[in-house]
Order: sequence, then structure tokens, then C-alpha cells
Amino acid sequence: MSQIKTDILVIGAGSGGLSVAAGASQMGADVTLLEGHKMGGDCLNFGCVPSKALIASAKRAHDQTQGAAFGVANVAPQVDYAAAKDHVHDVIAQITPMDSQDRFEGFGVRVIRDYGRFISPTEVQAGDQVISARRVVIATGSSPLVPPIPGLDSVPYETNETLFELRKKPEHLLIIGGGPIGMEMAQAHVRLGCRVTVIEGMKALGKDDPEAAAVVLDALRGEGVEIAEDALVSEIAGQAGAITVTTEDGRSFAGTHLLLAVGRKSNTDRLNLEAAGVETTPTGIKVDDGLRTTNKKVYAIGDVAGGLQFTHVAGYQAGVIIRSALFGLPSKAKTGHIPWATYTDPELAQVGLTEMQARTQYPTRIEVVRFDYHHNDRAIAERKTTGFIKVMVVKGRPVGVTIVGHQAGELINLWSLALANNLKMSEVAAMVSPYPTIGEVNKRAAGAYFSPRLFESQTVKRVVGFVQKWIP
Repeated sequence: MSQIKTDILVIGAGSGGLSVAAGASQMGADVTLLEGHKMGGDCLNFGCVPSKALIASAKRAHDQTQGAAFGVANVAPQVDYAAAKDHVHDVIAQITPMDSQDRFEGFGVRVIRDYGRFISPTEVQAGDQVISARRVVIATGSSPLVPPIPGLDSVPYETNETLFELRKKPEHLLIIGGGPIGMEMAQAHVRLGCRVTVIEGMKALGKDDPEAAAVVLDALRGEGVEIAEDALVSEIAGQAGAITVTTEDGRSFAGTHLLLAVGRKSNTDRLNLEAAGVETTPTGIKVDDGLRTTNKKVYAIGDVAGGLQFTHVAGYQAGVIIRSALFGLPSKAKTGHIPWATYTDPELAQVGLTEMQARTQYPTRIEVVRFDYHHNDRAIAERKTTGFIKVMVVKGRPVGVTIVGHQAGELINLWSLALANNLKMSEVAAMVSPYPTIGEVNKRAAGAYFSPRLFESQTVKRVVGFVQKWIP
């Protein structure tokens, strides 16, 4: 066994781990990075990047069927599913150098391509090397959850880790799980010419604002996606090309391919956490507000920490622990300003509290203001008028924002900024947007908060009357 001593040991080269490794190394720390699979982790190779690339292919196909309203004849798209997957892998290939071993070794990071397991509270073994570290950052991410459904072990199925390798277009794709991944892939595949059925045990997009989710689900159903809700799967049977999913209430769904999209599980199995004195919870590794585990020399960030499972959360948390691990300064992770988006068409985005959460937390002080896309001139020109924004406001400050509609994932950025910096609605209203842009939706929502205060206030009207009568 060879011995390595290091300041910071990072286990996992996904978004969070790479951010810690790059930042810490460039600030002068001795950094060792372990990765037993692919550099870039799930997001680059199996998640965010390939899914958005496939969605882009599907959008091009769908656009060909929507030209008539713009004076351009509708045509039936000729979809080459394998070529669409080539596009997906080309996108991955273009981004891969940013996450490559060579690049991080250029930063001065010691990269070891192997899995690691704790053998003591401060030591990790990787192959024939034992690494002793002052601080350890666990950033091993998560994997697709495969539920123990009777019959599943004898039927071929896809997860996000295998779907993007599929070259032949599914004739009829069955998707178990109606969360963001399930609904994104459902719309992408129906636009690429597949029949698609989504089977959801509770409510599709059930973690989102119900009013906003309904807009998305109506759009998907309008494009031909069959969505079965309150459909708990009881059994799966069949073989490749002929798969049947049966639910507890007796419904039966037949298709050619099966995609599991029922959630994620934290990657902790290989780590031997007991040897490090690191405790876990049902959702991942137990951490405090500073992302420290029960072993104060060990941090956990990203999906493995069991909180919000988004790439941008892992990147944000990396900054939090760099402040603590490198500079010894107090640092806490917050979630109130963390946005998320579902990249269906229309998109659905959220930051802070939903309307239901805000009404529960602030029952007597909450105001909800909204603005509909069909009043936005650019949305009218683009024929993208489906959707709305609503802002939950307490004492003049936004506490949550829901947007469903064209470019919702882009629009939510402004509100994340507002919540992160405790901005007032007046400061958002002071912004000037170029005309005509979809971004005016944000300003108009802020304006909707002040309109009744200005236009319906008798005090304002009296002041204006006085000025007009007495001030020369």
C-alpha cells in the first residue's frame, strides 16, 4: 500500500466534487480527487446534459408541425432517432473537456480513477493507495431508484443511465414516474414519434404548484402523452418489445419499452461510512447547516447529502464548504433562494415558497400577485401565450415565485437573485426591460403588486387632485 497525505480529499467528480476540487486547488490547497466511474458525474453523462440535448431534438421536430400559424406550412417531421442520439453524444463530447482529468490535473489536483472507502475517520482506501486527509468531501451523487416491483427483475427496462444509449426508437414507451424526469422524457419521446404512457402512483408533477402543473399536464396530453395518475404499480410482466404494467386498481398498460423514473437514491454503498463515524438518514448522509457530517472532518454535498437534488445545488454547496474547509470561517447552506425548473414545453420553474406553502406560513400577511403570458406582447408575437407568473409577497418582499410558460427556467433567475438578496418588490419594479421581451413578465408581475396601491387608493387620488388644483 502506498500512502498519500492531502489537505482536501474529494470523493466523486460530479458537479459538486469538481467545483470543490478546482476551487480549493487554485486557492493553494493540496487536493486529491477520487472518481471510480466517469468524470463529470451523472449530470454530464446521464442527466441534465443528455436530457436537454434530446429535448432540443424533440423541439425541432415539434416546430415543424406548428408552422401554419406563422404562415409556414406544417410538415410531418422525418425523425432519425439514432441521429438524435448522435446529437446527444456530440453535446456531451463538447462539454467533456471542461470536466476532464487532464483539465483538473492542470489545476494541480491529484486525480485517482478509483472508488474510495473509509478505513478510519480520516483515511480512505482507493485501490492500493491509502489517502490521509485533513478534510474529506463526499460528493458521490445519486443513482436511479429501482423499486422492488414484482416481475421487474425479469423484464428489460431503461433508466436515465441507459436511455441515452438506446438507438432504436421505442414504438410505445411506458414511463413509471410522473416527476420532472418522467414528464420531460415523455414529451421528448412523443415529439420524436413514439407513443408514450406515463404511470404515476400519486399526482404527476405532484411536488409543484398544482395550478402550474396543470398547465404543463394539459399541454402534454394535448400532444398525445397518456398520463395515468393514482396508478400504483403492482406488477410488471412480459419481455423485450411486449411489456405490461398492471396497477393496484386493475388497470393495465402495454408497451414496447419501459423507463423507470421514480426517483433517486444516494450513492453511499461503497463508502464504508461506519468506519468514518458518518451517520446516514433514509435519504442520504446526515449533515448539519454547514454540510458537516457526524464526523466533523467530513462534509457531504449534492445529492448524497439527501436534500434538493439539482446540479446547481451541488455547485452552490461547494462554495459553502470551501469557505469553511479552507478558511475556517462559519458558513451555512441555505435553500430559500434555490430555484428549480422542469424543461417541458411550457417550462415550469419555482423558487422559494409555493402559494400553498406561503399561505400556510403567512396566513394573514400573504399577498399573491400574478401576470398572465397572454398580456405579454412578445409572447403574443411568438404564439407562446400559455402560462403565468405568480409572486407570493409578504410585507413588500417576495418569498416565493412560480412561473409556468415560455422560458420560465430563464425568468426564474431574477427572482432567485431577489430572494438571495432580500430585495423588495419596489426594487424589482424599478428594473427596465427592453421591449418586447418575455422578460417583461417579471417586471409586470412586480407592477401588479403596486397597481392597486396606486390606481385604487383614494389617498393617492386626493394627493393628485390637490397638486393639480393648487400647485402651479
